[in-house]
Amino acid sequence: MSERRSHTPRPLKKYPWLRPAVTRAAGHGPRSGAGTGTGTGTGTGTGTGTGASGPPGAGSAPAAVDGTAVADEQSVVDAAVYRDGRRVGTPDSLAATFRRLREEPGAMAWIGLYRPTEAELLSLAEEFDLHKLSIEDAMEAHQRPKLERYGETLFVVLRAARYLDAVEEVDFGELHVFVGPDFVITVRHGAAPDLSAVRTRLESAPELLALGPEAVLYAILDAVVDGYAPVVAGVQNDIDEIETEVFRGDPAVSRRIYELSREMVEFQRATRPLVGMLRGLMAGFDKYGTDDELQRYLRDVADHVTHTSERVDGFRSALTDILAVNATLVTQQQNAEMRALAEAGFEQNEEVKKISAWAAILFAPTLVGTIYGMNFTHMPELHWVLGYPFALLLMAVVCVSLYVIFKRRDWL
Repeated sequence: MSERRSHTPRPLKKYPWLRPAVTRAAGHGPRSGAGTGTGTGTGTGTGTGTGASGPPGAGSAPAAVDGTAVADEQSVVDAAVYRDGRRVGTPDSLAATFRRLREEPGAMAWIGLYRPTEAELLSLAEEFDLHKLSIEDAMEAHQRPKLERYGETLFVVLRAARYLDAVEEVDFGELHVFVGPDFVITVRHGAAPDLSAVRTRLESAPELLALGPEAVLYAILDAVVDGYAPVVAGVQNDIDEIETEVFRGDPAVSRRIYELSREMVEFQRATRPLVGMLRGLMAGFDKYGTDDELQRYLRDVADHVTHTSERVDGFRSALTDILAVNATLVTQQQNAEMRALAEAGFEQNEEVKKISAWAAILFAPTLVGTIYGMNFTHMPELHWVLGYPFALLLMAVVCVSLYVIFKRRDWL
């Protein structure tokens, strides 16, 4: 850009949430008209030519500036300028959005980005004086929900969620929102939430959109929190199914419990910080003179967040109890199997003892008969008249003795 909009302090009564809490630090002052533009190298040059079409709502990409090619703004989902709650312009690039916002006194810009490049974020940071820490967070993503105030700009990180019926899993997305006196910038790092629906809703209610950037923030918060309801319903259904599988003895249920427990940890990290964030916003209602209608809307969102957070806490507790019950049932089943194996082994041992006892009894006469059947010439008792009866008697005595011994030892 060859020129920049000079910063004129705006009355903060209309934007009570955005009243600066502290004086700006050196190096982060308001925009001035003396700086250079955000042209070559930032991905948002000021050329008027058309390029490859971007995502829905992004318009045409800018052409080259001073012979240097400018990156296509493929991450711009929608960029619009509003005045008095109505859309007055749909620029086809970030540079055109900046220019149109300067040309519309009292207007507000809402720029929606999906996984923007570093160049685009730096361009926005230079134009709207965004703090470098918030830009770093928006680049890195994977942030926990939080609310930070940098001068006149409010930086909000939200974790949206959606339930995937096909795989019965919870998918989490990340949304960063920059809210200033005359702009709202949304940076999505996931499929959820659907901000096009939020924009359509606000544009159909111009009296609400006319309240300014804080109304957009409310609508985004409301959409994120409302998106938790289908997730809660889906998780409740999963828990009901898991309970049935646990008592049915499904061996794969332990893994499902573990995976759902991990999802509930993520869900808890997404919802629990929102309770404190909304309390902080509500605490400033009287101090900053927040619009009464927005107060009611935000209290309603806070109630829903609190209810969702409590449900998620209940889910984690229920899954812990189910896991303990499943472990108990598995242990009981293993004990029953071990007892059955022990009983089978005992019965088998009894049979082995009986077989061994009878084998020993039958071996005794075989031994005697073997000795007397060797037929040596000088073997004693071969020519004894009582030799045959004696051999039979010996066999009988040995067998009866072994039988009595085994019987006393319960082998027979």
